[in-house]
Amino acid sequence: MNETVDTARPYRNARFVHGAARGVRLPADSGREVAFAGRSNSGKSSSINTITGRRALARTSRTPGRTQQINFFDLDDDRRLVDLPGYGYAKVSASLRRDWQPLIENYLNGRRSLVGLVLTVDCRREPGELDAMLIEWCRHTELPLHVLLTKADKLSRNAAAQALRRWREFLAADDLVSVQLFSALSRHGVEDARAKLAEWLDFEQKKAPV
Repeated sequence: MNETVDTARPYRNARFVHGAARGVRLPADSGREVAFAGRSNSGKSSSINTITGRRALARTSRTPGRTQQINFFDLDDDRRLVDLPGYGYAKVSASLRRDWQPLIENYLNGRRSLVGLVLTVDCRREPGELDAMLIEWCRHTELPLHVLLTKADKLSRNAAAQALRRWREFLAADDLVSVQLFSALSRHGVEDARAKLAEWLDFEQKKAPV
């Protein structure tokens, strides 16, 4: 009987446990957690759902900017995924943006259990100012960063390869910063993304018979 690595196994029991808006306390700062960040409509929530194999775990919407709090999803007693509010959507009210900024900054600067950040970027776009600021912050704080170039199914194979090459050059990818193509629709890159999360979350990749 052949065996394959069951990459989905650690994520199947993912469940929403806490939503933190301004003035709401964060969950206990223990164990390990990986946060997902990105512009509104970059495919962040869809990426979380595809990686975990849970269609409705992170809420998706045709209306960008819907995630208006920090959402925590338990994988087990010691590991979590975290969905940060999307940034850069002009129609979100100024007052709401003012609430988000200190909330996200306090989380990123003070969370000891944060072991890595996944940045979702539409592969058809060039790096934005806010993307660049977040990348620079990760380098400055030495927080591992993995960039998901989402919606890769929207490009031809050649165009997608060119986008990946441009981003590798922009990032000067190294041991701290990595980048890959990803598609929630075609599931391209799902195994690579799960492998990166398993590395950060210290999951043992278990084998399953096929």
